[in-house]
Amino acid sequence: MPTRNLAKIFRPKKVAVIGASNRDESVGQRALRNLIAGGFAGDIYPVNANYSELEGHRCYRSLAEIDVSGGPVDLAIICTPAASVPNVVRQCGESGVLGVVILSAGFREVGSQGEQIEAEIRKTAKGFEGLRIIGPNSLGLMSPYHQLNASFAADVATRGRVAFISQSGALCASVLDWAAREGIGFSHFVSIGNMLDVGVADLIDYFAQDRWTDSIILYVESIAHARQFMSAARAFTRNKPIIVYKAGRFDESQKAAATHTGAMIGSENAYEAALTRAGAVRVLELADLFDCAELLARQEAPAGPRLAIVTNAGGPGVMAVDALLQRNGSLAELSDTSLEKLDALLPPAWSHGNPIDVLSDADASRFGDAVAVALADKNVDGVLVVLSPQIWTLPLETADAVIEAAKRSRKPVLTTWLGGLRVQTGIEQLRQAGVPTYATPEKAVASFMYLVKYARNRSMLYETPRSVPIGFQIDRDHLQTIFRERVAACDGDSQDYETLSELDSKTMLAAYGIPVCETYAASDQAAALQIADEIGYPVVMKIHSPSIVHKSDVGGVALNLIDRSAAAKAYDQIMRQTQQKRPDARIDGVTVQRMMVGPLGRELFVGSKQGPVFGSVLMVGLGGTATELLWDRTFELPPLSERLARRMLESLRAWPLLGAYRGQAPVDLDRLIEVLMRISYLVADAPEIMELDINPLLATPTEVVALDARIAFQRDAVLHPRSPYSHLAICPYPTQFTRPLKLSSGVGVLLRAIQPEDEPMWCELIAGCSAESIQMRFRYMFRSATHELASRYCFNDYDREIAIVAEVNHDGRNKLAGVGRLVADADHHEAEFAILVGDAWQGHGLGAALMDYCLQISKQMKWKRIVAEVAPQNRRILDMFASRGFTLDRRIGADVVIAKKVL
Repeated sequence: MPTRNLAKIFRPKKVAVIGASNRDESVGQRALRNLIAGGFAGDIYPVNANYSELEGHRCYRSLAEIDVSGGPVDLAIICTPAASVPNVVRQCGESGVLGVVILSAGFREVGSQGEQIEAEIRKTAKGFEGLRIIGPNSLGLMSPYHQLNASFAADVATRGRVAFISQSGALCASVLDWAAREGIGFSHFVSIGNMLDVGVADLIDYFAQDRWTDSIILYVESIAHARQFMSAARAFTRNKPIIVYKAGRFDESQKAAATHTGAMIGSENAYEAALTRAGAVRVLELADLFDCAELLARQEAPAGPRLAIVTNAGGPGVMAVDALLQRNGSLAELSDTSLEKLDALLPPAWSHGNPIDVLSDADASRFGDAVAVALADKNVDGVLVVLSPQIWTLPLETADAVIEAAKRSRKPVLTTWLGGLRVQTGIEQLRQAGVPTYATPEKAVASFMYLVKYARNRSMLYETPRSVPIGFQIDRDHLQTIFRERVAACDGDSQDYETLSELDSKTMLAAYGIPVCETYAASDQAAALQIADEIGYPVVMKIHSPSIVHKSDVGGVALNLIDRSAAAKAYDQIMRQTQQKRPDARIDGVTVQRMMVGPLGRELFVGSKQGPVFGSVLMVGLGGTATELLWDRTFELPPLSERLARRMLESLRAWPLLGAYRGQAPVDLDRLIEVLMRISYLVADAPEIMELDINPLLATPTEVVALDARIAFQRDAVLHPRSPYSHLAICPYPTQFTRPLKLSSGVGVLLRAIQPEDEPMWCELIAGCSAESIQMRFRYMFRSATHELASRYCFNDYDREIAIVAEVNHDGRNKLAGVGRLVADADHHEAEFAILVGDAWQGHGLGAALMDYCLQISKQMKWKRIVAEVAPQNRRILDMFASRGFTLDRRIGADVVIAKKVL
């Protein structure tokens, strides 16, 4: 989504208030007064044909009357009735206004008539390139550092470091009132209203470049343009936190579903998976929003969940431990070295473990020493200090000691000074020093776990999975054939969804290398018994019906049939029970498959559902008949990498069962992770799939097998194929950019997009470059390629950045010989280009090949311009740019040449 011209809204020099008024408590009156009272330093133009002067400013009959000899109005604040707004927007466009905030209400929030007015506004705005609109139905916005209050709010946002974005205008008013009381400030405060144009992703991208914004608080009721949101959020959270409160956590109802998965994955699950993958931290209580924002912006993210607790009272320490374990944190196990140090520093009666009880008579130095030891322990990720006022307690001096200890460590230190007036001076001292302090141990622990969550989510930001792994062969034509045959076989009704039979579903799984238990269809008892005899007993028999989702619920499953007699009885019983419970169902007979026996297997449930916002979502949980009862599930966006698949499994309560448990051998975890990845590739490759479930997926120490499967697809998506990956919220690895190339020297090169796994080869490439090559490419010097540096270049968001590497096989090893990098702006209009060729590969024509290929990709991505910064002494690259039609801007005295090309 474009961020261009948002500066016209947030940093205007000329503002018009259209519909300004002196009518008491009208939106037009409040907006004009707020703009003036806020101290806006630019020009203010009230617009209303009924007045000649308002609030000491000349009032204009229309925008056309305003003298624009010094340039047009930057921002128009519209306060007129809804029906007039389309015409006002047209006037804005004709007058050259590029920023609009619509405070008026009465649009789609009131019904179909309002929807029509919104549609008219959208159509009008499209006729004026670059016109940006916030709203309608917006409370407005404030930019305190620019003294801009373009709202009709009763309270004013003061300066701070948090950008607040809300879909609820009423909540904005409440938050402003609360923030004024608590002394909380903002870098920007935005009510986005109905998001006719400017949306959440636009604002995240814009605030990412804002010098005053250290974090974003986001209140959302729904998200549009999921891929743009994910891309913007992931870019922002690489360096700064986003804290999200998502309203509407529970679906009022579940629509009828074709699979178990369809009934089990709701919109809430999709939001949770997406926000986690975006690196955002979600809070469940509004009261946590600002505490969390301040904490995450100021504190180092912990390496893990291991917390040490230092206290002078046993009871509050136990309270903190309970809160920590309840939130799945870990009580740090102190090292022997730390225990020895504490033994030497503390009285003999100290707790000799964690929590570290320094006893009720502890002075400030005893607290400080204990905190310092805990922070130095490699087993500790953070420290919580809980002070309870005793007769001997010195709250202020103890705060100073804790502050000094915290300064010497990068690990987070949180505090709770329990009590009232006696501890107030200590609390104030901690706040002034930037050490987080909370009223209760539970609140402090909750904040620590938000830090842990932020650290975990950030660590996953760079896990961009491949769409298809190397060496993975897929017969996509065969999959499409299955879909097309199923569509042709349907009765021609108007159903949106069709369900593949168990046999066809398993055929699709097998095509993706997912092991399945062979299943055979039998239309009558004789055929079923013959199949059972041939595959060998024991067998499983299940009802074969496209109308029945939950086979067990209708008595349609019989397990462990040990001989022909048992199979015959099972057939009769399945038919009788199914016909009794579902007389309306179409029954095609039964399916027969071998019974997977043995005590070592663990049953899992794997499924996916395609939703309207974030597209396909994957689910993994404990399987079998207790799936819905135990509710042990986790969710993720496809496709999966190894790390993402493993994290899904680790987050299950059943995770310990997959390992060695009570004498049972562990499952083949590597194989299970691979199967989960393959399932995710199937979902990613097939936008036709609306729902999929595999229940159970049996994992044993030696194999992983899908015992049952069901896939529901959308008929229209088969008849009218969608663009690849349009149903995914995150763009997967672009295999389409892989191509072999032979250099002029005869050396074979593979050009492809970079991937996270390339980090070691990228670091090796950097290590082989001279200081001159490093300076020419990066415009600054560094000693070595750290993981943090490599992460910036090897982990790409393929929606907005693509690095093309040249991979060669040299001396029997694959190496990177060079990299061409394209980074697009948020508008997707202009891309910055840079190139690096390893010293050993210079002079082979590789630089020219990389440049030409990157230019070709830029055209495919429909970017409009390419720009590059080049050192003046880099004659070889400058000549390459010039020969390809770039204009070279050689600024006198500058140490850089700007190369530009319009595509």
